[in-house]
Amino acid sequence: MNHPRPFLAFSFLVLSIFAGACARQEPAATAALPEQDGVYFITPRNGDVVTSPVVVRFGLKGKGVAPAGTNLANTGHHHLLIDTTTLPPMDKPVPSDDHHMHFGGGQTQTSVKLAPGQHTLQLVLGDHLHVPLGQPWVSERITITVK
Repeated sequence: MNHPRPFLAFSFLVLSIFAGACARQEPAATAALPEQDGVYFITPRNGDVVTSPVVVRFGLKGKGVAPAGTNLANTGHHHLLIDTTTLPPMDKPVPSDDHHMHFGGGQTQTSVKLAPGQHTLQLVLGDHLHVPLGQPWVSERITITVK
């Protein structure tokens, strides 16, 4: 006779390991881990002069990264705002357009082609439905110059 308990115990163990892995995101060795929970840029930094395509690496402290549609406690996924002057509504999904990039696969970095000149970047962590999680899950808006 088959007993479901060993299977259930194994499933719980695998889910626990996955949830624990999602809850941890190690920063790059060159990035200092901030004291407070939130999202932040590992690269580039505010004021950096860069070339296109720009490699953007996202930092996160206090939550884990999970793909969109994954409704796990203490997780979310990144959205990159490019050249925006205002945040999207905090009670609706982040739009998807040239100024709002979604990383629903759980990505923590990207390469973005930007024209020469000044650009602003900002990170917003969204829940499983792309709805922003609010502060501190909104980064500072940084300014970079593409040469």
